[in-house]
Amino acid sequence: MLVGFEEGYAEVNGVRLHYVSGGTGEPLLLLPGWPLTWWEFHKVMPLLAERYRVIAVDLRGMGDSGKPETGYDKKTMARDVAELVRKLGYESVNIAGTDIGAMVAFSFAANHPDLTRKLAMIEVPHPDTFFYQFTVLPQAGQPHLWWFAFNQVKELPERLLAGRARLLIDWCVDQMARDRDAIDEQSRAVYAAAYDQPGAIRAANGWYQAFPQDIEDMQTYGALSVPVLALGSLYYQAMPLALAGKATDIRFLEIPDAGHYLAEERPDDLVRALTEFLG
Repeated sequence: MLVGFEEGYAEVNGVRLHYVSGGTGEPLLLLPGWPLTWWEFHKVMPLLAERYRVIAVDLRGMGDSGKPETGYDKKTMARDVAELVRKLGYESVNIAGTDIGAMVAFSFAANHPDLTRKLAMIEVPHPDTFFYQFTVLPQAGQPHLWWFAFNQVKELPERLLAGRARLLIDWCVDQMARDRDAIDEQSRAVYAAAYDQPGAIRAANGWYQAFPQDIEDMQTYGALSVPVLALGSLYYQAMPLALAGKATDIRFLEIPDAGHYLAEERPDDLVRALTEFLG
């Protein structure tokens, strides 16, 4: 556990969520991505805690949170977070998410604008109809998102990865991090242990298997009225196109020469970007 932070659990929306919190100031929720956990933010949390009350959340199906059979659409996961915010006694929060966490963060702002002060999306947009354009076969110069299809398959990924989550962690880090050493042995072991838990691969698959519902839900959302920061590096180029018209107050920031895991690869740059945006 990080010095100055404490663990907590909350029963919300039919699931038990695990979170780690510390610091003082305006509340800032951090939502992690696949295939990581709240530990993704362990480098930035002490720095952010100097200005904010930081709450890093293991999403439904992640880490030490519950892994129910259903509820992995981003609207339901956003409701989990909204109920957590209310249970913690906050009237509104800043929220930042990366990867799957960015999708949930967008849904949170879309469905709970009264609870949202500002939204930061890191690397990945919310699922939309353009997701159907991704191809199975790799194309030169285009990202090959093979795991989008792999995670759609029921049961087989669980069998293939049972007790072998470290293979998945190492592949993702080695392929999508610009600075592989930034995700060290301890962190890789933390993530592997989390996804070796019973039900963890099934739950992570659920985040991806819910994309059709997420895309359908996206068609019902109007443009966000809260301030939005969209930033990234490896997948940054998709952000301006994907978020065009999705918010009335949005700014974009590219962090060059980094990979997918900004919180671990470039913690100082990420903290600087968030604090300049959040104030």
